[in-house]
Amino acid sequence: MNKNTRDEALTLLSEYTKTQSLLNHALSVEACMKWYGSYFQSQGHSVDLELWGNTGLLHDFDYEMYPDPVSPDGHPFKGNSILAELGYPEELRTAIMGHAHYTNTPRITLLAKTLFAVDELSGLITASVLVRPDKSIHNLEVKSVMKKFKDKAFARGCNRDDIRIGADEIQIPLEVHMANCIEALKPLSLQLFGV
Repeated sequence: MNKNTRDEALTLLSEYTKTQSLLNHALSVEACMKWYGSYFQSQGHSVDLELWGNTGLLHDFDYEMYPDPVSPDGHPFKGNSILAELGYPEELRTAIMGHAHYTNTPRITLLAKTLFAVDELSGLITASVLVRPDKSIHNLEVKSVMKKFKDKAFARGCNRDDIRIGADEIQIPLEVHMANCIEALKPLSLQLFGV
């Protein structure tokens, strides 16, 4: 049986991930994936929006329990084997493997390229909102995110090279990509930022 509903993916995510910040990251990446899925559909690509959303939801689901990337039992290797056992599609699993450089999994599909493109950037945008006095994404401007992007001391965990490479891989200019992800996250404002 193909496990491909959002409810099933959310249940799996909640089973393995307990930290609110990591749950919020999964929801953020899901939102960006769905936004881009709709965008690419409008450009004539065949996109399964639920698959795209689930790929975002589950990309780090094993990270908290299996954080060691040098181990075959670490993230995302462990998650890949769990997802395979549960019958998740290969396209989703390959995209998730491809979001981590150290797996040496090439990003061939648009799904895989998009997951890589939104992962780090959604984290940078979230961090940019959280340091704002009003904690509002609704008036966050791209120039503010670009300023944070250039400040290497800010949100050190967000890999700037990955953000650049990701935008290049989906062939969207970086500032446009930032604007798109900001738009994708606005509907989650209350859940992610409390406003």
